[in-house]
Amino acid sequence: MDWIILLRSLQSDFIKRLTTGCLLHCETEGQYSELTIISGERLKSLREFCWQMAEKYKRTSPVRDVFINNLKGKLGEEVVKERLADFITEVDYEKRFGGDGKIDFTLTAEPSIGVEVKSRHGNIDKVRWSVSSKEVAKNAVVVCILIQEEVNEAQPEYHLFLAGFLPTQMIKLKTGRISFGINQLLYGGGLWSYLEQLQASKNDSCVKPESSIYKYNPQLEATINQTNNQLITNSEHPQPENNLSERGTDFNSLYIKLGDKYFEQGDSDTAITNYNQALQLNSLDADAYYKCGLARYQLKDYQGAIADYTQVIQINLNYAKAYNQRGLAYYQLGDYAAAIEDYTQAIRINPYVAVVYSNRADARSHIGDHQGAIEDYTQAIKINPNYAIADKNRSIFRYLLGDQQRFTQAIKIDPLDAVAYYNRGNTRSELGDYEGAIADYTQAIQINSNYADAYYNCGNARFDLGDYEGAITDYTQVIKINSNYVDAYYNRGNAFFGIGDKQRALEDFQKAADLYWKEGKIAEHKDVRERILDLEIEESLDVLKF
Repeated sequence: MDWIILLRSLQSDFIKRLTTGCLLHCETEGQYSELTIISGERLKSLREFCWQMAEKYKRTSPVRDVFINNLKGKLGEEVVKERLADFITEVDYEKRFGGDGKIDFTLTAEPSIGVEVKSRHGNIDKVRWSVSSKEVAKNAVVVCILIQEEVNEAQPEYHLFLAGFLPTQMIKLKTGRISFGINQLLYGGGLWSYLEQLQASKNDSCVKPESSIYKYNPQLEATINQTNNQLITNSEHPQPENNLSERGTDFNSLYIKLGDKYFEQGDSDTAITNYNQALQLNSLDADAYYKCGLARYQLKDYQGAIADYTQVIQINLNYAKAYNQRGLAYYQLGDYAAAIEDYTQAIRINPYVAVVYSNRADARSHIGDHQGAIEDYTQAIKINPNYAIADKNRSIFRYLLGDQQRFTQAIKIDPLDAVAYYNRGNTRSELGDYEGAIADYTQAIQINSNYADAYYNCGNARFDLGDYEGAITDYTQVIKINSNYVDAYYNRGNAFFGIGDKQRALEDFQKAADLYWKEGKIAEHKDVRERILDLEIEESLDVLKF
């Protein structure tokens, strides 16, 4: 486990305690404290300075605004000064127009290392700090302070929390600004040791700062252990091992796993931060770019997603999923021609993925290519009915509705025609009428109790309705009839995952992988192996209990 994982773990605990007020409070200068209280003569001195600044720069902004903005900044800086003491040196305000420079402190022994302080007042769940690309370029760390009280002229006391810090190496920003919340910060107890290690790496002309920072750091681990012992007597987080360097940790892989975890939790911003950190360690990691693209897509940053998927394709021209995902991003931007081109390329690489045909059908329908849409949609159904999604295009709707009417007529002619019920069930399913489809599949099964395909598609319809238990029952019946029905194993694995039974899901995915391999279905085998790997990573991250 590397130090960033440990600091994130401690940060998670700190956030929980922040809501209850159970915080570490130390008034000794130079020692770590989560809470700092400023009042009395100390606060009076800060106010006097801020009024001087307000008077000095009143021509540029309203006096009260200048005063409050300066006081916010000075309160935050006062926290950092008390915590780091002589280790840092304050940059002279008089040298900065408006008192708002890009560097607040430098390390006393290494002035080239800058420290930026950001202070905010707000709700813990909503408060955000932000930095510009210039601030990122000039500073080694951004330290974030949370102010409990609203800042004004008459407040007699302030309770200030060292909310955390971020190494600027973790912020991939070339232009503009970026914002982040408290859950994206690293625990403040590691700040001093991080800066010490950074200073040491700067002084060592034989070692680049980047490589030194990511090595095992005994000083940092000692700080983390000390803080852990002080604050977490019954912690749910695992304790670090004695010698992290012996583990030979693959940091690139760790950052990707962290990104996966945050992405799963819906925190796409933090996921992107971790994927970008992995890319700083390995700029040719196509999977990291791909996952970063997925996270950006979730944030509706379609242009950013396209840029990431393009990087994937430049690294690996045969990365079919990247073409499909880039097509989806182009589709969201209304560039249907570019979307169709990407879907077509994905199909050339792997012609056995139903969802890509369905995606291309949707794009074709938007440009009026109804016949092409129908052909793609039909192909999607042939490959895997579970992937086919009811299309919005009226031509396809009429096409399916016409099939349903023909099958209904066949049933009228022969009420014991199980195949007609099965086919009508398929068209109802594709039109989104899952209840009607289940009724038809059930009727087909009553006529033919060994109709494996009817059980299978019935399971698919139940799955689409969120009835995972019912789907598992149907898929199990399929397997009883035909123990080599590979798609039933795969879909039952998805259903087991849906109810939280990851172990049985893994067992089914493994069985599906074995059968796909025996049948020579290489693409399907690769897909299910990736699913297994994702689950195994998820299981390992669950053990860490973030």
